[in-house]
Amino acid sequence: LNPNQSFHAVGGIQVVAVDIMVKFSLACLLCLAGASAFVPQSTKYASNSIPSTTSLFEGRQAESFGPAQLLRDVKRKLPQIDWLAEGSGSPRNKVNMPDYVKDILHQPHAPRRVAEHEDRTHRIRTRAQQASEDAAAMRGMLMGEEDEKAWLWRTPRNTPKGGRPVTKDDPLTVLVAGGGLAGLVTAAACHAKGMKVAIFEQASTYAPYGGPIQIQSNALRAIQQISQECYEELVQAGTVTADRVSGLKIGYKKGNKLAGLYDAGDWLVRFDTIGPALEKGLPATVVVDRPVIQQIFVKHGIPEGTVRIKSRIQTYEDLGDGRGVCATLEDGTKAYADVLVGADGVWSQVRKCMHELGEGAGGYAASGAAGGALDDAEARKLARDTIRVAQKADRRYSGFTCYAALAPHKASNIEEVSYQILLGEKKYFVSTDGGGERQQWFALIREPAGGVDPEPTPEDPTPKLTRLRKEFASDGEGDPDGNKWDPFALELINAASEDDIKRRDLYDGAPLLATVDPRRLLNPWAKGPVAICGDAAHPMMPNLGQGGCQATEDGYRLGEELGTVTHTRDIPGALGKYSRVRVIRTAIIQGLAQLGSDLLVDFDLMMTIPLLGPFFLT
Repeated sequence: LNPNQSFHAVGGIQVVAVDIMVKFSLACLLCLAGASAFVPQSTKYASNSIPSTTSLFEGRQAESFGPAQLLRDVKRKLPQIDWLAEGSGSPRNKVNMPDYVKDILHQPHAPRRVAEHEDRTHRIRTRAQQASEDAAAMRGMLMGEEDEKAWLWRTPRNTPKGGRPVTKDDPLTVLVAGGGLAGLVTAAACHAKGMKVAIFEQASTYAPYGGPIQIQSNALRAIQQISQECYEELVQAGTVTADRVSGLKIGYKKGNKLAGLYDAGDWLVRFDTIGPALEKGLPATVVVDRPVIQQIFVKHGIPEGTVRIKSRIQTYEDLGDGRGVCATLEDGTKAYADVLVGADGVWSQVRKCMHELGEGAGGYAASGAAGGALDDAEARKLARDTIRVAQKADRRYSGFTCYAALAPHKASNIEEVSYQILLGEKKYFVSTDGGGERQQWFALIREPAGGVDPEPTPEDPTPKLTRLRKEFASDGEGDPDGNKWDPFALELINAASEDDIKRRDLYDGAPLLATVDPRRLLNPWAKGPVAICGDAAHPMMPNLGQGGCQATEDGYRLGEELGTVTHTRDIPGALGKYSRVRVIRTAIIQGLAQLGSDLLVDFDLMMTIPLLGPFFLT
C-alpha cells in the first residue's frame, strides 16, 4: 500500500492497525478455537427487574452456553488421564524475545529500545503532573466574561431558509458535545479546516482521568494530518511501546501431552507491532498520559477558550433547510451552530435524541476500562444505574467487570515486553507499559453486571485488593478454582494502592443498527446537521487498544468531509458520507475486539481436550 494513499481508502486511514489486530485475533483463534461459541449473558437482565443486592454483592460468575458449554460438559464426562497432564512446558515458550521478533526490531528504521532510566521517568511523570495541574486550574478553558461573548453561539443566526454559502470570512460553526479524546480531535480537525468550534464538556472541572492511552500508528497518522504540531508534541511526550514484544501468555499450568503442556507464564503467541507500521511507513505506537493528550490538544490543536466545562448538551433541534441546529444545555442555555457532533461517550445524549431512544437511554454512567474520575461511592451507584441505561440504549454488556490501575512500578520484564495478556478460565489479566516506570493493568473477570465490592472495614480496609489477590493467587491453594497464577499478575496488583484501583462493568455495542429503516442503515451515525463519533457511535472492548484510535480516525474524517462543504445545505450529505465510510471499518475492528474478548474466556477447552487440542494449537 502506498502511504500517500492511506487517507483515500476505507474512508479514513489504511488498515495498518488491522494488520496488528488481525494478528491478535488470529492468535486468539489459533489458541482458543474451541471457545468460539461463547456468548456472554448480555440478556440475563433483559426485564426491568434488577438482580438482588446480595447476588450482585457476591459477584457470581457468569456461565457460558451453546457449543462451548457442550464441549465443557463433554470434557467433564470424559475419563481423565492424569499422566497426560504431567510434565513441564517447552523451554522455547519461556523466552520473551524470539529470534523472529528480534529480526524485525533490528531493521534499520525500527525504533531502538533505550533502557528505563531516571531522567526519562522524571520527565514523563513531571509532564503528567503538570498537565493535571493545568487541567485542574482550567487553563485555556472558556469561563468568565469570555464565556458571555464566545463567537456568538449564544445568539440565533437567522440563516435564511435554504441555508447560506460557507466562506473563509463566514465559515462553518460546529458544536462538539464531549471534551474527551474524540471531542478534542474532532474540534482540532474542524479548526484546522477553518471552522469555528465550541466544545461542551459535562464535567464540573476539566480534570484528567484514567490511565495512559496507547496511540497506535493509525491514530498517530491521523493526528499528523490534522496538526503537525500536535503530532510532534505527542511523539515527544510519549513512550514507544512498539520496540518490544507483545502477546498472549497462559495464566497458570495447563494442557496435556497431546495438546501441549504449558507452565504458568508460558507464551502462547508472541508478535511485534512495529512490522506492519514499517511496511506502511507509519510512526511507531506510543503511550501518552491522558492529561498530557488533553493539554496538547487544548494548547496546540484548538484556540484558547474552545472548551466550556460544566456544560452538558441535553437535547437539540434540527432547524432544517440548511439553517443549522439549536442545542439545549442541561442548565437551559441555548447554543446555535451549523453542525452538532456528539462525542459524548457510550451513553451519549446526542445519540439518544438522534435515534429517538426514549428516556433513560442517556446518562452519566461510566463503562470505560480506564476507570474514570469517579470515587468508589459514585461507582457503586452507577454500577446498578448502568444496567437500566444499557437496556434503554441498546448497549451490550460484555460479560466482564474490569478492575484497572496505573501502578508506579518498574515491571520485571519491562525491557523485553510492552504488552501481554495472561489467560485464565473466567478471567484474564492485561498489562502494558504506561511509561515513566509505570504499568497500566486491567483484570477482567466474567460475572453479571452491576456487581460492587464491599466497603472498606477495619477488618478489611482494602476489599478490591483482597479480591484480586484471591482471583490471581500464585501460591497456596491458588485461585477459587484451584489454579496457581503466574506471579507477574500479583507483582502488578500489589504495586497498586486500593485508591488507585477503579472498577467498571464493560459495555460495547454494534455500530450497525438493528433496524429496517433504510435511512438509519445508510446513515447510522448521522441525521441532518448532526453526527456522532467515538464511543457514542462504536463503543468497543479494550483488548485491541483501538477505542481511542478509532475515535481519532472519526475526528479526522469528520473534519475532512465537513471541509468540503461550500453551502450549509450540503452538511447532511457530508455527514452522511462520513457515517457510511467509517461504519464498515469500525464494525470490523469492533467485531475483532468483541471476538477476541469472547474467545479468551473459554480457551481452556482446547488446551485440555485430547486430539482436538493439537489440531487447533498447531
